[in-house]
Amino acid sequence: QLQLVESGGGLVQPGGSLRLSCAASGFFLYYYAIGWFRQAPGKEREGVSCISSSGGITNHASSVKGRFTISRDNAKNTVYLQMNSLKPEDTAVYYCAAIYRDQPVCLMRDYDYSIWGQGTQVTVSS
Repeated sequence: QLQLVESGGGLVQPGGSLRLSCAASGFFLYYYAIGWFRQAPGKEREGVSCISSSGGITNHASSVKGRFTISRDNAKNTVYLQMNSLKPEDTAVYYCAAIYRDQPVCLMRDYDYSIWGQGTQVTVSS
């Protein structure tokens, strides 16, 4: 079965850093656009970052731009989200998602994606 598994979350003090990983199994990410999303309690799920299958196109939400960086290593079938200068408002469950696309696209809408991971908790607190 096609699966994505996130890891790397945890408890971090404000200003700290985390690197989230999204590992794929059952399929190869080479032809898939990838998105990172997050959802805090009582809030809507929001797009954080996206990357095209080739890695040539990336985008980040304004709330994280300059602090978060999405990247991918297709040889390792893994996508990453480097999170620096973390703030309490970044606290949420973070999900990665994938959708097959044979053309370069970077998608930030949750309804664009068909394959989802289980999520990993990120808590930023003193």
